[in-house]
Amino acid sequence: MTEAVRIITEQVRLRVRRDGVDLAADNALAEQYVRDEVRRYSERALGGSLPLLADEHQATREVVASLTGFGALQPFLDDPDIEEVWINGPARVFVARDGVPELTTLLLTERDVRDLVERMLQASGRRVDLSSPFVDASLPDGSRLHVVIPDAIRP
Repeated sequence: MTEAVRIITEQVRLRVRRDGVDLAADNALAEQYVRDEVRRYSERALGGSLPLLADEHQATREVVASLTGFGALQPFLDDPDIEEVWINGPARVFVARDGVPELTTLLLTERDVRDLVERMLQASGRRVDLSSPFVDASLPDGSRLHVVIPDAIRP
């Protein structure tokens, strides 16, 4: 996620808290909030106070995925050719197509991974922590989620 996308995402989150709305329940509203903030950001960037966005449409997709989907993983989850996604570490994200695993170029931070796991587990009512270091859960679309926290596998 670029710094511009992070800034826009945070601005949308602030507006959501201020307005008391639920973007997850209304995709059209989420798109509108994000488009509004991308426009505001671009106007400030044209004034020279922020770096310009290379692609406003891509930035909009990333922010919407971050707020209502599964962030940087969302494009993989939306791709019908991808059968599995697994994260072996922030810099080791794999996908499988036709049963063949491939390392992606996606780079996450440890915080990104924690946020993704929390968001994915939210709908299941499950949690993962030192008292419960292994979790198997179902996502709303029926996909399976398996999580093991690193502290559980260290000697």
